[in-house]
Amino acid sequence: MEEIKNQLIKHIDGGEAFMPVDKMWDYISLKNLCTRPKDLPYSFYEIFYHMRFAQKDILDYILDEDYTSNDWPQDYWPSENNLKSQEEWDVLVLKFKEERKQLINYILRKEHDLLKPLNSDTKHTLLREILLVIEHNAYHSGQLLIILRSLGLYPA
Repeated sequence: MEEIKNQLIKHIDGGEAFMPVDKMWDYISLKNLCTRPKDLPYSFYEIFYHMRFAQKDILDYILDEDYTSNDWPQDYWPSENNLKSQEEWDVLVLKFKEERKQLINYILRKEHDLLKPLNSDTKHTLLREILLVIEHNAYHSGQLLIILRSLGLYPA
């Protein structure tokens, strides 16, 4: 089970088949974060905000026995495509990293069984929730790369 947990963590950190979001931040500046490329309905900021919110929501679901779901879709996306400062962006990135680390630390604890249901209301397991984070972040990482390419910020 330890080897499976280690493989899952590797994918949470950025996977093996796609560029980790941590590397994408190097290609975009505050000036371009809220720019929506031609023919795309979202910006880098909007997608990343959504990734962070969904990851946090899944983490809350795992950790909180009294979890209540957020309203879809309004809670999962920023209310406007606008960053007020570099500090606001830095906080968003920091929260994403901290919550990802919190999820990884939770997975690493030996007493957390990947296949045991998280609560009595559903049959959702820790493995299911981890796979949701991996799938969701991989999907949206692809969108982030499309945005970088569409804005001419990524050379490939």
